[in-house]
Amino acid sequence: MHYFSFKKNNLYCENIKVQDLAAKFGTPVYIYSSRTILEHFIKLRDAFKKLKPLICYSVKANSNLSILKLLTSAGAGLDIVSGGELYRAKRVRCPGEKIVYASVGKTDKEIKDAINYGIFAFNVESIPELERIAVIAESLKKKVKVALRLNPDVEGDTHAYITTGKKETKFGMDIQTVKKIFLNRGDYPYLKIEGLHMHIGSQITKAAPFVKAIKKAKELLSELKKRNIKLKYINIGGGLGIVYDKERPQTAKEFASKIIPLLSGLKLKLVLEPGRFIVGNAGILAAKVIYIKRTPKKKFVVVDAAMNDLARPSLYEAYHRIVPVTKLKVKKDRKLADVVGPICESGDFLGKSRKLDVNKGQIIAVMGTGAYGFSMSSNYNSRPRAAEVLVKNKKAYLIRKRENYKDLIKKELLI
Repeated sequence: MHYFSFKKNNLYCENIKVQDLAAKFGTPVYIYSSRTILEHFIKLRDAFKKLKPLICYSVKANSNLSILKLLTSAGAGLDIVSGGELYRAKRVRCPGEKIVYASVGKTDKEIKDAINYGIFAFNVESIPELERIAVIAESLKKKVKVALRLNPDVEGDTHAYITTGKKETKFGMDIQTVKKIFLNRGDYPYLKIEGLHMHIGSQITKAAPFVKAIKKAKELLSELKKRNIKLKYINIGGGLGIVYDKERPQTAKEFASKIIPLLSGLKLKLVLEPGRFIVGNAGILAAKVIYIKRTPKKKFVVVDAAMNDLARPSLYEAYHRIVPVTKLKVKKDRKLADVVGPICESGDFLGKSRKLDVNKGQIIAVMGTGAYGFSMSSNYNSRPRAAEVLVKNKKAYLIRKRENYKDLIKKELLI
């Protein structure tokens, strides 16, 4: 469910024509619907209200300050993975007790800064990391909460690059290692090792992998309870899938109906880390058609957005629906087209073999780009990054200025 829809052959974001937004702010431009963002957060919060969860939005999905402020103002916490994301969390004044911190490679400075800000907990990925946090916590004379990240060795049924719950990945610890740490948690007097964390992947459309992982976690919890080791919270991560094409992902309510019965008897605080579910369908990338190129083999729609603006198609072969923001009344060219950008790579495409009848100068919308769109963008080929716009009903706000050529070199030094 999102608030991008056609009215009289024109695509709207809430109550503003995308064509008008492109004219005002230029292209390429990311456009977000605030109503979609908030409603997805509320759907998840309401679905799990029985367990009163701490919902920490995954900053890496889309880290724009205005989006973080929109969500934290609605009661969300933040799931961070770097010192830079902690800095963003501070800028929007997210309370420390609503921040969880993952990442397999936290540096000493990142750990120290997070402890001093009073975050809710670290999600710990390895014994060396646990020991380092313990040393820093002792040096600061502060007790620090941590959750141990369990790698349940569960297949998430998603792309290999965004699968994180298999034993072959770099994430988390096996069940025996986690159990050993819990049994010896007295060895870490400055750590409150009282949580269990899991995150099995991203863009997972069914509940079954989550159910399987939670059942494994419950077996561990049961064994620990017999040893008189009680925990205070369980963090089941994020990873809920969205609609990009023909997917039929579970709704928040359907997901909760499968998960709540598994957790209800545990008497543990629940933490969730949604990202894509909240912002994925809340954003589009609008671009202008520069040329229509025809060869004996192919038709190419060349646009002013490229793989530096949206990496997912090149990186994951991800599918994004592409539509003209103003529909032509008479369709003339039904030949399938590849939608490509100006970058000097054969992998620079936004979509392949699409039914897209457009003319030079038209605006197209790449749908479902609110998550991992701008946040993964780069300056490859010395291309300035796009502008970002947030729509609230009939008002549009520029929430990131378009970069210019001076921005590209402002940190470089000539010698």
